[in-house]
Amino acid sequence: MPLLSFLRGTVVLPSALSAKGFDFMRYSTALRASTAAFALGLVALGAFSAAPGKARADEPVVQEEESDIIKLSPVTPHRILVQDTAGTHAKDGRIYVVDADKGKLLGMVQAAYNGNVVQDPKGRAFYVAETVWSRGNRGDRLDLLPAYDPQTLTITNDEVLPGRALVTPKKNDLAISQDGSRVYVFSMVPTNAVHVVDTATHTVSQTVDLPGCALAYPWGNDGFTSICADGGLANVSLKAGKADVTHTKPFFDPEKDAVFEHSPTRRPDGKTWFISYSGLVYPTSLSAESKVDAPWSIQEAAGLKKAPAAEAPFAKTWRPGGWQLSALHYASGHLFVLMHEGTFWTHKSPERKSGSWIPQPINWCAASSCLCLQAWWGLRRTKSRCCSPMTAPEIC
Repeated sequence: MPLLSFLRGTVVLPSALSAKGFDFMRYSTALRASTAAFALGLVALGAFSAAPGKARADEPVVQEEESDIIKLSPVTPHRILVQDTAGTHAKDGRIYVVDADKGKLLGMVQAAYNGNVVQDPKGRAFYVAETVWSRGNRGDRLDLLPAYDPQTLTITNDEVLPGRALVTPKKNDLAISQDGSRVYVFSMVPTNAVHVVDTATHTVSQTVDLPGCALAYPWGNDGFTSICADGGLANVSLKAGKADVTHTKPFFDPEKDAVFEHSPTRRPDGKTWFISYSGLVYPTSLSAESKVDAPWSIQEAAGLKKAPAAEAPFAKTWRPGGWQLSALHYASGHLFVLMHEGTFWTHKSPERKSGSWIPQPINWCAASSCLCLQAWWGLRRTKSRCCSPMTAPEIC
């Protein structure tokens, strides 16, 4: 090849050197010959490139990128929102959209710093309460309530809140009315209150001060209930732009046997089952005049001895516990409660102890006109018992 010949010609070979030094005459002659060969090679290359039918293909034209958004199918009853609180790095919280039937992850949105999430009952949107700061971990604080489109997962509105309770995520920090017209945001800025957000106008329509009370348990379209430090309830009825507040008498002792704030509520009619640390269940009908029925014991319903409360703090027995310790299946009335074996102040410990077996959730199953309880402890099954709705259990 001409170029290769040129390169070869320019190399100083050992034979070009003599004992007296470099032979300039001999090297100059080799250089002139190589230069001529290189020039001829370039001419030949130009002729080859200009030959008919041998032209190089045009460079491809880079196409402009076009972005789009894939739409999810409409919301179904079995599409769920799973909150990842990212406890070790809470600023990176997330909300996962999951198809529970297929066990498939459909998408994800962020939930900055101890967020809360609630979904519109009709599947039109879901809301995430979150908090950010202008300089990352400091600076001006901003509490937000973005509304997300459930099919595109894009923000349709980003409401600025007067404040919200910046505590570990709890279901009842953020709640929604049955018709989806109101979102309730529990706040502690500057004092205990609930902000009522109109989802049509995306504005805070009113703020209800509730000193000594916390959280929001929604009932129907026009009200919610908060749980109070004296062991009673504060009921808030919202009509004609006015909030009417009533209080119940205390029904539990917060110092001796408090109730779990994660106790399940049935939003359409306000039916709630408050579960105490010792395992008492208080059937409650939430409304403007909430009614609390006499409690019954989970342990006694399972054929065991009733668990003591703070009066015997070291008594070891089966007790409810955990972060999300209970769940209610609305359609069937099934109530699931996680149990563990421990002393009284172990209400945050649902895990089994090393070497012991795992107690399965207690399952209240609807059967004709009563609720039947079947408790499974390891591989041993206790007797089935039934109870009329909202009453203490009786032997079947």
